[in-house]
Amino acid sequence: MELLNIIFLSLIQGITEFLPVSSSGHLILFPTFSGNKDQGLLIDVSVHLGTLVAVIFFFWADVKAIAIGVSNVFFGKLSNNETKFAICLAIATTPAVILGGILKYTGIYDYVRDSTLIIGLTMFGFGILLWVSDKRKQQKRELSDWTMRHALILGCWQMLALIPGTSRSGITITGARFLNYDRASAIKISMLMSIPTIIAAAALEFYSIGIENISVNWAELVVAIVVSALAAFGALSLMMRLLKTVNFTPYVLYRMLLGSFLIIWALV
Repeated sequence: MELLNIIFLSLIQGITEFLPVSSSGHLILFPTFSGNKDQGLLIDVSVHLGTLVAVIFFFWADVKAIAIGVSNVFFGKLSNNETKFAICLAIATTPAVILGGILKYTGIYDYVRDSTLIIGLTMFGFGILLWVSDKRKQQKRELSDWTMRHALILGCWQMLALIPGTSRSGITITGARFLNYDRASAIKISMLMSIPTIIAAAALEFYSIGIENISVNWAELVVAIVVSALAAFGALSLMMRLLKTVNFTPYVLYRMLLGSFLIIWALV
């Protein structure tokens, strides 16, 4: 694959992964509108690993706390906040992992993956839902208020992200806002939920085709990981910085415009 295409794909993934606009939808659409062949599994996984690196570094203090919580589980220390958060994260990840495995092995996901109409409809519809969740009057819950019940609810919301064009970050932020979490906490919960989800998705993809069947171009993989990591870190930094003055409406408008275009494109 040409280096310029890899860089462009990495920038798309990095910029859109943590914005509520569906990174996977943009990656799926890239071959359709650029005329290039599909980038393939390894590039898709690599750009996701790049965004994984970015979110780990950006929320390093929280990631360390989660790691402590995971170790506490193995040692039976279940009463502290780190352990509680690690358990909530595991609960929130499980529904999407189970459903993702089912859709992958039944072939349903591959059937709907390349549908421009489905991507357009989900881009538009879930964009409106994000707007509704962000505009309603609500109490202000914070990250420290996250419970196992809320984790399971958000895990169910995250299952919807398996529909192309939905946006994993967008739908989990929407769910968190409906649960009355403030914007900053909703984003942080969504970002931290992405860590085990990306790891699980990458593992599932590798397992589904077999490591022995993968042909590796290490230079392409390194470029994809580095560029997507830098782009994701920059996009995440900008979104968190603008959070105090800008709500989610700009992202909603972008989703509605792109969704409308894709719906018309698919039907005409």
